[in-house]
Amino acid sequence: MTYTALLLAGLAVLTCKTWALVDVRMEDVVEVTLKGQAKISCTYTLTEEAKMIIWFTKLPGKDQNRKRFYYSENQTEIIDQNHEYAERIKVSHSYDTEEERGSVVLILDDVQLTDEREFICMVHSVLNDVGEGRTHLKIYNSPSLPVIEREHTGISVSETEPSKVAQCKVDDGYPRPNITWYKGSFPLDPSDEVKILESVTVKPSGLFRVESELHIKVKKEDEGAHFYCEVKYLMLGKARMTESSRFNVTVHYPTTNIKLSINPPDKLIKEGDTLELQCEGNGNPQPIFSFRHGERDLINEDNGILHLKNVKRSDSGEYVCESLDLDTGMNYEDSLNIKVHYLDNIMVTPDETDPDQGHDITLTCNALSSLPTHTAWYKDGKLLVERHVLELHNASYETTGKYMCEVMVLSLPELKKQKSVQVNVRGKPEIKEGIKVNQMNKVNHPVNLTCYAQGYPIPNITWTLFDQQTGQIVPVLKIVNQMMDNSVHSLISVKATSDLIANCSATNELGTDDASQSIKAFVRVTTISPTSTTTEATEITVQPKSPQKGGSGVIIAVIIICLLLIAIVGSVLYYLYKKGKLPCGRSGKKDFMKQKASKDDIVMEMKSGKSEEAVLLQGVNGDKKSPTE
Repeated sequence: MTYTALLLAGLAVLTCKTWALVDVRMEDVVEVTLKGQAKISCTYTLTEEAKMIIWFTKLPGKDQNRKRFYYSENQTEIIDQNHEYAERIKVSHSYDTEEERGSVVLILDDVQLTDEREFICMVHSVLNDVGEGRTHLKIYNSPSLPVIEREHTGISVSETEPSKVAQCKVDDGYPRPNITWYKGSFPLDPSDEVKILESVTVKPSGLFRVESELHIKVKKEDEGAHFYCEVKYLMLGKARMTESSRFNVTVHYPTTNIKLSINPPDKLIKEGDTLELQCEGNGNPQPIFSFRHGERDLINEDNGILHLKNVKRSDSGEYVCESLDLDTGMNYEDSLNIKVHYLDNIMVTPDETDPDQGHDITLTCNALSSLPTHTAWYKDGKLLVERHVLELHNASYETTGKYMCEVMVLSLPELKKQKSVQVNVRGKPEIKEGIKVNQMNKVNHPVNLTCYAQGYPIPNITWTLFDQQTGQIVPVLKIVNQMMDNSVHSLISVKATSDLIANCSATNELGTDDASQSIKAFVRVTTISPTSTTTEATEITVQPKSPQKGGSGVIIAVIIICLLLIAIVGSVLYYLYKKGKLPCGRSGKKDFMKQKASKDDIVMEMKSGKSEEAVLLQGVNGDKKSPTE
């Protein structure tokens, strides 16, 4: 068996010539790729196996002679060692007696471009009849992918001759590849506006390098067009194609018109906004732009873009953009008007008011704006009216407070201002709910007294406390005053070790108001029980009476008389007890009356715990009795 690995791009054309007596057949062309393996078959028809097989090669050209590299006779093989194929060929033989047909296969390894030639197979019969066949070996190699080298500088439409756009390169192809240029989907052929320059180089390896330059006279319409090159080549007898990447051509053309625009567009502009004015021409490259506002030239750091930061109403007006084309020297301009809207600070009249009670108040709120506004009045977050004027009738202390006016541009809600005005209603002090007492109900604990008074100017509160029995002033432990818009809340702490009278007085320049309150002290009463040898203390709390204004002297006198009566009754009872005029012991125990006793004896039953013990007390005569008596 013989194998011919042909791994290059090549076409093998095998021409078959036969002599009369021996019929030899071979393919006209055998195709193989570079570095591959070529397999060339030679078949013959004889009644018996061929006596001799000889292989020759012949280079292209009429003057080239054939050169033998293989010889076989009677199963003896000879490979010419001096031939270039000595190390790269293998030959196999076969013969079919039934078919009376023989076959010789030549395998050539590592095919090179120099192997592209004619191979000749000569067959001799045992009768010395001769026949031969010829095959042409064709080599192929696919080229590399095309590479584009484009011109990055722009091309002007004003150029009179075609300008170089790009170069397309393809390498290592065999046979020679062909390059075609395309614009979009249309091929470009040489003309007055298109010029294609091509160069072909045969490398030492025999492979081809093809370079093609595209020159065109550009038009403005070429700016968005896609250009590329197409490479066509043969591979094993079949046409193949590959394409380069697409690219654009930078086309330069003059500006004939410019447009000035604002970003963001279609938006009302207010003071404090940041704007961007952009000027753009219809040419390429963009011309040099300049800006002006009125008679003032403006500096733009980015050509064609003007940044306006924190705009004010003075920035309103016409803005002009002007262009200068350096190639043509032509000037163009465009303009637009900008309106910067504003809302001035609010003016409230009067800005502060102190009306007397019962009077009417009128507050007016205004703010200058470039757009229609909406005005509303609020108090403590609650909407009062939606207009410029706020009217307050029959002012009272409840009218006192902070009133806020809000002005807003409805079409531009970001424009909003607020201003507050304080209203203080004048009036003499009024003590509300008198003096409140917060007693701890414990001995030696302080008592908290509070007094709340309304009025404006804000009243000044003074406290007076004195002892009901001694009439002396009682010191105050602490005083805490909390001021509000038209009121004051005063709190004091005192120790009520005796009955007290507290007086709260609220005073301002318009008058005075007073309130009084009596405070009962905690009383410790000690009771002596005849059935116990110990004393127990009981705390009795006398709650203060309801507060009254005036008449406090009568209340004090009544309390003193009651205390005196209690003291007198207590003294009489104690005296009778000491004299023995009061029975002692419990009513349920009368056993001692059943026994005879002296009329001068007094018996008292004392009980401690669960046991009972009768004790005979000493009589009035001094005699002592036994327990049994």
